[in-house]
Amino acid sequence: MIFGVFGATLVGVLRVGLTGGIGAGKSTVSKVLADLGAVIVDADLIAREVVEPGTPGLAALVEAFGADILHPDGSLDRPALAERAFGSDESRLRLNSILHPRIGERTAEIVDGAPADGIIVQDIPLLVEGRMGPAFNLVIVVHVDEEERVRRLVELRGMTESDARARIVAQATDDQRRAAADVWLDNSGTVEEIESQVRSLFTDRLVPFERNLRNRTVVTVPPTLRAADPEWATQGERLVERLRAVCGERTIRVDHVGSTAVPGLDARDLIDVQITVPDLAAADGLNEPLAAAGFPPLADVTRDQPKPAYGVGGEADPALWDKRTHGGADPARPVRIDLRVDGWPGQRFALLLRDWLRADAQARAEFLELKRGAAAKAAVDAGDGNPAVVYSDLLAPWFDLGYRRAWAWAESSGWSPER
Repeated sequence: MIFGVFGATLVGVLRVGLTGGIGAGKSTVSKVLADLGAVIVDADLIAREVVEPGTPGLAALVEAFGADILHPDGSLDRPALAERAFGSDESRLRLNSILHPRIGERTAEIVDGAPADGIIVQDIPLLVEGRMGPAFNLVIVVHVDEEERVRRLVELRGMTESDARARIVAQATDDQRRAAADVWLDNSGTVEEIESQVRSLFTDRLVPFERNLRNRTVVTVPPTLRAADPEWATQGERLVERLRAVCGERTIRVDHVGSTAVPGLDARDLIDVQITVPDLAAADGLNEPLAAAGFPPLADVTRDQPKPAYGVGGEADPALWDKRTHGGADPARPVRIDLRVDGWPGQRFALLLRDWLRADAQARAEFLELKRGAAAKAAVDAGDGNPAVVYSDLLAPWFDLGYRRAWAWAESSGWSPER
């Protein structure tokens, strides 16, 4: 369905999904983005365009559902079509088989006509309901509370209050939209206020994001700790789903790991994700798909992440700690992605460390104290060097001991990476 609706040509350009509940004011946001230079792909508009009088789409609908789905002037009678098309699963599938390919083709035409540095914004009312978020680099949700939306629908669109509330209930909840939103735009205020928000978003995030994506530039963050943020978990979930969509069957699993995956633990504002692959050849095969999706490779990361010197048997073999590493192009959401081979010690330890720190309050407190000290020292002692390398070197001795302790906890608790 994703390719049918979005078109297969979207990979490699900045893809933004725009959504919001009925009456939230998506059209206002879309207009401002268009004025700023974004290429707007309006799903509702395209769905109407492909079934206008004289189009192959309308002819196909008439052939499938009969001529009585037309008004006397030859245009589509949408209520009549809905009555026919939504009466059974079979008829609904027939409708989708007619509309989705044509919508996808038209979407691809619009995208192909965009400039090389274009920012593609797809206005999709049911993006959350259709779980389409992973298809985009970024999802923008326009929000207004329910009572204000009801008021607008009644006063501005002429709906009855019962109809307005029924339509709102039939759509995603605010919590579901929040979980899907990379950007949450509050449109409860004046037109000037929402326009200001959109202009700032375009200038401060979308433009640099597109530039980083095109140039394959990775966003970095200093080793400065931030107070634990509950939003890290939700951000990690969205990244995991996007990476699953990019990697498909070429990966075994994708997990949010690292300090931001441990509730209550202060950390660098950097989401760590591990992609588990069957072998390093599979990791290398994902290099281009990840880069095109906004996750460029990092050339030299040999000292970026501490790894235990301690190993048991074959785990002491440095080759078994090998990996491939990518970053992120989104200036507002730095990310580090490690691709590791299934069952290799580094892959298992990333999962174990996360779960051990979640379960062991004492280990978590010790690690936090060390991280704070290392961050403070790195800020002072780095000189002309890389503070991240200094920070990593200061953490390394703890990881040597922590490796033993974590596996001891795994044995006593019955932990396994498959759980």
